[in-house]
Order: sequence, then structure tokens, then C-alpha cells
Amino acid sequence: MVLFSTMSFVSPSNPPKKMLRHVVLFKFKDSATPAQVKEVEDAFRKLPSKIKEVKGFEWGTNNSPEGLAQGFTHVFFVSFDSEAGREVYLPHPEHKAFVKVLEPTLDKVLVVDYWTQE
Repeated sequence: MVLFSTMSFVSPSNPPKKMLRHVVLFKFKDSATPAQVKEVEDAFRKLPSKIKEVKGFEWGTNNSPEGLAQGFTHVFFVSFDSEAGREVYLPHPEHKAFVKVLEPTLDKVLVVDYWTQE
């Protein structure tokens, strides 16, 4: 079996593309069931296929041993090429529908947006 790998190298002639990251952390209510949390995860994961302005997406759950998460368990990174893309995403009907799924189980949310730096 032969495996091929492609690598992308960053150099002065190939600088990394700056991306706008929309970072979202969730703390669910104590009453949220595992099924409700899974419904939120599934709904959020579907957004990139429904909103073309989303250029990257990843998510995960906290596994830090430091004990500093303050109850936040889920983190989602949504990436955009521009602030204009984010401006389409935030009021988009699919995003609003996702928020409706989220609201009954959400205790707290923390959102931070930033431009990637080299």
C-alpha cells in the first residue's frame, strides 16, 4: 500500500491566508439531557453546509485537566474570509433556526471573534 501526502508550506512567497474566526463556547443548563446536547451539536455541525459564507468549521468538547472551564463544555470555531461573510452568517435564517434549537438548553455562551495572526 502506498500513501501520498500533500503538505502546504508557509513562506514569504506563500503567506498564510488571514481568516476571521468566530469562537463560540457553550455552557449547558444542568437540566439539559445528553439527547438535547447532541441535537445542538448536530444542528451546529450542519450550518457550514447551509451557509456558503462559512469557510471553515471545527468543534470539540473540553478535556482540559486544569479545571478552569467554568462549566463551558463545548467550543466551536467558525471561519470566514471576511467580516462581510460574518455579517451574512449572524442574521442568516439557518443560523437563527439553530439558535432556536440551542436556547432551551443554554445556560451561558461566550463569543470571541478575531483575525488570525502570523
